[in-house]
Amino acid sequence: MDLSGARWRKSTRSNGSGGNCVEVAGNLPGVVAVRDSKDPAGPVLAFGPDAWRAFVTRVAGRP
Repeated sequence: MDLSGARWRKSTRSNGSGGNCVEVAGNLPGVVAVRDSKDPAGPVLAFGPDAWRAFVTRVAGRP
């Protein structure tokens, strides 16, 4: 998977020190990439857009 054009973003709830966060790149065609912010060169999880949308919808519905 070519991630050279990925635009990574973190949650707005993430503090400025980096913390324990994941970063998401949703600008890639046909895939949403997720990585650990503490290890940007490490492994990346790849989800289809529909699967990612379902995950985010489910998580957002939780307190």
